[in-house]
Amino acid sequence: MKKFAFVIFVVALALLAGCMVGPNYKRPAVSVPKVYRGEVKPASVAPSIGTEKWWQVFRDPVLDKLIHTAVLQNYNVRIAAARVLQAQAELGITRANQYPFASASAGVFSERNPKISKVFPSYEVNAGHLSLSAIWDLDFWGKYRRETQAAQASLLATEWGQRAVLSSVVASVAAAYFQLRSLDAQLAIAQRTLATRQESLKLTELLEKHGSSSQLAVSEAQQLVYTASESIPDLQRQIEQQENLLSILLGENPGPIPRGQLITEQPEPATVPAGLPSQLLERRPDIVEAEANLIAANANIGVLKASLFPDISLTGTGGYESYALNRLITSPSELWNAAVNVTQPVFAAGALRAGVRLAKAQWQEMVLTYRQTIQNAFEQVSNALIAYQKDREYLEEQQKLVDAARKSDQLSMVLYRNGGASYLQVLATETLYFSAELNLVQAQDNVRLSLVQLYQALGGGWQQ
Repeated sequence: MKKFAFVIFVVALALLAGCMVGPNYKRPAVSVPKVYRGEVKPASVAPSIGTEKWWQVFRDPVLDKLIHTAVLQNYNVRIAAARVLQAQAELGITRANQYPFASASAGVFSERNPKISKVFPSYEVNAGHLSLSAIWDLDFWGKYRRETQAAQASLLATEWGQRAVLSSVVASVAAAYFQLRSLDAQLAIAQRTLATRQESLKLTELLEKHGSSSQLAVSEAQQLVYTASESIPDLQRQIEQQENLLSILLGENPGPIPRGQLITEQPEPATVPAGLPSQLLERRPDIVEAEANLIAANANIGVLKASLFPDISLTGTGGYESYALNRLITSPSELWNAAVNVTQPVFAAGALRAGVRLAKAQWQEMVLTYRQTIQNAFEQVSNALIAYQKDREYLEEQQKLVDAARKSDQLSMVLYRNGGASYLQVLATETLYFSAELNLVQAQDNVRLSLVQLYQALGGGWQQ
């Protein structure tokens, strides 16, 4: 047993002195802009809005509660969490290959045979054994250590993949909620407009009855009523379908959704700093996930290279065996054996070297994927910055148009009631005002949606 332990000790020292074949990981060079295109104040040193938690960005208590429910119940989030558990288990399995596999065995055997003849008298045997066996496939070339590196990187990629899913769900819930509140506002405008136009129709019919108006004016007033009323069923359909969409995002069956602040009351951040572009590489989930996959591909090159070298394994058994149970654990009953096996691939028809070339090609693919992911991220941030700025400018101009259309509508109605304008003018101003109000709500929604897109593009939404 002492000799056996000594052999293990010597081999372990050799293992520790062994090298790991294959390249060590180095982050590839990437082109990172100094500032984001479309950023209003690129010199700002304020932390990026992407570092803030979602309840600090979307400050509607009802929306915060909906997002919290989605984080806990959304099936995509839960599936991603299950994948993390799988990756953790796979890492444990892979890491175990670096260590010996040992098994213990114990048994008792008893047998009695009757007398067959004078030559073969009866006999009784009582025997037992107790042993420990070990098999160790030595990681002299770093094959299993590289596999562990790859598994660790895969686990990291899975964890950041989960965060990417979480960020997407947070953004989807916020966007769907803002669209729902926008539809609510459009429905309220349509219902209010319908009520106003129904009153105008009654007035026009009264004037026509007393000869102060024409049947044409009545028809035009009816046209205004029908224009407003036809939009209500379609808006109600969109609202219920949007509620169903939100319910599924929450991990629930389709049903009604609670409301919080109006779309016009949704708070906006005072400033929306984008931060340094270089920090996006460490914060955005899909970029970190792509780099983790690259690290795993780099480690796999070492795994395949190690297969070209000899495989060294150690086997051994030690224990006791005796035909007398009372003398089982004694020095004369000791047994042990040890062996070192070396296996060198000689001929594999080029399969092993082809495997190395395959691993290198996969690594090159991951490098390109990593760089592409970064470029796509910068594009998305730039597009979101531009959209947020221009949507706010459009909202300001649309508000001016609504104010002007409201005045025109009021004046045309006053003139019509006093005989100074035809109902055709009322029809034109009413139509323009109704359309402008709906467009204003859509512009308000676009500002919120572009804020959501910017927050997600900057790597926000997964922080808990």
